[in-house]
Amino acid sequence: MLYCPRQCALIHNERQWAENAFTAEGRVLHERVDAGGRERRLGVTTGRSVPLRSDRLGLTGIADAVELRDDGRPYPVEYKRGSPKAHRADEVQLCAQGMCLEEMLDTVVPEGALYYGRTRRRQVVLFGSELRGLTEQVAERAHALFQSGRTPAPILEARKCAACSLRELCQPEIGDGSRHVERWVLAAIDA
Repeated sequence: MLYCPRQCALIHNERQWAENAFTAEGRVLHERVDAGGRERRLGVTTGRSVPLRSDRLGLTGIADAVELRDDGRPYPVEYKRGSPKAHRADEVQLCAQGMCLEEMLDTVVPEGALYYGRTRRRQVVLFGSELRGLTEQVAERAHALFQSGRTPAPILEARKCAACSLRELCQPEIGDGSRHVERWVLAAIDA
């Protein structure tokens, strides 16, 4: 939702999906965590594919991994194929997982980690009040989008759109439809 409202609506409202090299790479990275189960290593118990929910936020999902350390506090870990990004979508996703765990387990989850496949490093994310507020706003906006049943018009953002697996379904070149449809149709005919 935070990354691209249209992409969110195509996936959740219209049930559309397409795979590209990036999503395939992400799927391979997730094979271990998606297999589920748990293990204990160096004093840390790790659960994989952990179901989550928050009635307050109206969210359900699955955490890639939740670690339980010696203090017994849950520590969510989200796996991403690339590297840290300028937008905050990954942080919001992880914070939502932490907030779900707090509600489910009646505990405080102050932080989690994003593991990026490209850098092979964890990035610790603190769940401060600003990030929690943003996470709540994104959840509210997502619910409004789902309830509307509408898919927002495409907005071409070259860098984001180039990597999106849904580019062909989205057709961001069309834009809001008011000025670009005729030009797009003519270009498609001439191709």
